[in-house]
Amino acid sequence: MFPAVDQEHHFQDKYLFYRFLDDEHEDAPLPTEEEKKECDEELQDTMLLLSQMGPDAHMRMILRKPPGQRTMDDLEIIYEELLHIKALSHLSTTVKRELAGVLIFESHAKGGTVLFNQGEEGTSWYIILKGSVNVVIYGKGVVCTLHEGDDFGKLALVNDAPRAASIVLREDNCHFLRVDKEDFNRILRDVEANTVRLKEHDQDVLVLEKVPAGSRASNQGNSQPQQKYTVMSGTPEKILEHFLETIRLEPALNEATDSVLNDFVMMHCVFMPNTQLCPALVAQYPFVVPSQGTEQERMDYALNNKRRVIRLVLQWAAMYGDLLQEDDVAMAFLEEFYVSVSDDARMIAALKEQLPELEKIVKQISEDAKAPQKKHKVLLQQFNTSDERAQKRQPVRGSDEVLFKVYCMDHTYTTIRVPVAASVKEVISAVADKLGSGEGLIIVKMSSGGEKVVLKPNDVSVFTTLTINGRLFACPREQFDSLTPLPEQEGPTVGTVGTFELMSSKDLAYQMTIYDWELFNCVHELELIYHTFGRHNFKKTTANLDLFLRRFNEIQFWVVTEICLCSQLSKRVQLLKKFIKIAAHCKEYRNLNSFFAIVMGLSNVAVSRLALTWEKLPSKFKKFYAEFESLMDPSRNHRAYRLTAAKLEPPLIPFMPLLIKDMTFTHEGNKTFIDNLVNFEKMRMIANTARTVRYYRSQPFNPDAAQANKNHQDVRSYVRQLNVIDNQRTLSQMSHRLEPRRP
Repeated sequence: MFPAVDQEHHFQDKYLFYRFLDDEHEDAPLPTEEEKKECDEELQDTMLLLSQMGPDAHMRMILRKPPGQRTMDDLEIIYEELLHIKALSHLSTTVKRELAGVLIFESHAKGGTVLFNQGEEGTSWYIILKGSVNVVIYGKGVVCTLHEGDDFGKLALVNDAPRAASIVLREDNCHFLRVDKEDFNRILRDVEANTVRLKEHDQDVLVLEKVPAGSRASNQGNSQPQQKYTVMSGTPEKILEHFLETIRLEPALNEATDSVLNDFVMMHCVFMPNTQLCPALVAQYPFVVPSQGTEQERMDYALNNKRRVIRLVLQWAAMYGDLLQEDDVAMAFLEEFYVSVSDDARMIAALKEQLPELEKIVKQISEDAKAPQKKHKVLLQQFNTSDERAQKRQPVRGSDEVLFKVYCMDHTYTTIRVPVAASVKEVISAVADKLGSGEGLIIVKMSSGGEKVVLKPNDVSVFTTLTINGRLFACPREQFDSLTPLPEQEGPTVGTVGTFELMSSKDLAYQMTIYDWELFNCVHELELIYHTFGRHNFKKTTANLDLFLRRFNEIQFWVVTEICLCSQLSKRVQLLKKFIKIAAHCKEYRNLNSFFAIVMGLSNVAVSRLALTWEKLPSKFKKFYAEFESLMDPSRNHRAYRLTAAKLEPPLIPFMPLLIKDMTFTHEGNKTFIDNLVNFEKMRMIANTARTVRYYRSQPFNPDAAQANKNHQDVRSYVRQLNVIDNQRTLSQMSHRLEPRRP
């Protein structure tokens, strides 16, 4: 045992055994410089290995503690892990936090081990952390295989029935989380006991869950009452009423109230669009004065209700911002609401303190909508929304128009001018007007590899969803099979290594980060919601999010393209070094999106198979790359990346594909409606993920002073106009020509 010097901490990892060797001898010679260098390299390798193994070892150590000995930090670490387990995605936040306190770690070393047999009493529920198991039924054999993230054994606990199948380990070294029957049943009882159901006409209209006010689940401070109710599900109208009734108006509680309201304001578009919300707020504002109480109490009650509605409207308008300009219903409501509050403020002094903020928002949105520079922009096909001299990129709006080439079967094209958010039906109409006939026309997305997708008439904002070298085609349905890609879709035939090898790696990373930050800053939080639930359901554009996601693919294929277009071995080695350096600087600038794009480009099979090239890469760079690859490790739902990102302060450009995956994971794992009620717990989980974007942008990106003073127009232009091959088959063929497969 190794106690801490001050005896405060005990050695806890007593489940592992160590052997220590003492190689000190009095007559031993001092190590040579070569031996020192070798030891330093071994130390770096060891530290890298420990950094990769550490998080898993820490989690196992926590889970091996008896539940009663787990600290609040331990429980939070377990809870964070549970958020990304597929089998638990449908459970409420409260249940996940309860599970964090009772889960037990269980591991088995040998494949073929039987966890339990068919017909035995069910005593535990299992979740697979690592490995896989076979589900075996007598007379049928193996009926299915379960993998990491799956669960089994719950049915026997729920129904209090014997095991319906046997579970056999499919491989060695499997890890599980186990919940015992007693804990499982207690959690279910506690959840039901803390659930309050409001009914109308014998139907549930609002389901609330009681949570301690001081808990993280409540999102409230200790100044709140001892118990608090959170919305689990309800009708849209009742959810709105509940939030209006529970808004705290005291200045000290503004932050807590804003946090709770934010879930509703961000997610209402899913279940209560503006066409429904705005009339409901109009109806709530005049509020009927209650018949009970003194006249002063009744007047105070009505006044506070008005203030709560104003508070919600202010937060709603702040969330939507410029997006309200594209919503006639919302704009009309805001102007009407402002007039009502202005009229009331003349008679009710207490409303005057909220009026300036409301007036500022209404005027700003109205003036911006009328300003010439805010009128819809006309964008080129490449969506270069700002010219090279512009200081700041402007977000693409649904009402902006795009000049776009739509091709025919013979590779001729017609240029159409339509709104960015236009539906495919509107695109067909615009093409038909140009061609003079539109009978039986379909719109097809064509990738550079020849993959074709017929777009549905109600698909919207299709221009920004094309692949990097993708094109739109219009043709009668009978010509679909005859469509072929354009020669220009193949991409470049000559690399640009001669251009960018002269540019500093740090300068390239800096200019990439500046551009990525501009793209990231243009993404509205609501675009994440539209993307997750399907933009066609909202008839809204996600153009800015699409362009940011496309940028990730562009950088990834840029790396592969440049290496595969470089025929000289020594130059390819220099390219590998260059890209590893750029990745390191991107990480330094907290640009994790480009960092991961470069590393994924280097791990693309067309690059990773170039054994002769990698062999000549200096060991120092191989170690850097190995460290970068370890951050990309997808195991435990990208835990390595999540731990790295959690340690970084904003401003930060995140690995956007993973954030999208998290939201999709929550969306697909939970129903939007349960028994005809809005599943608000799902809304809360998705809003929480989307809010991380706000956190990452909560601090401005301050340019590196040394970099900002340099004139890098050539570097700036280069990183904004990357020309790539995005056909994986073509890249693989080029790779094999560079280094044919060894016999």
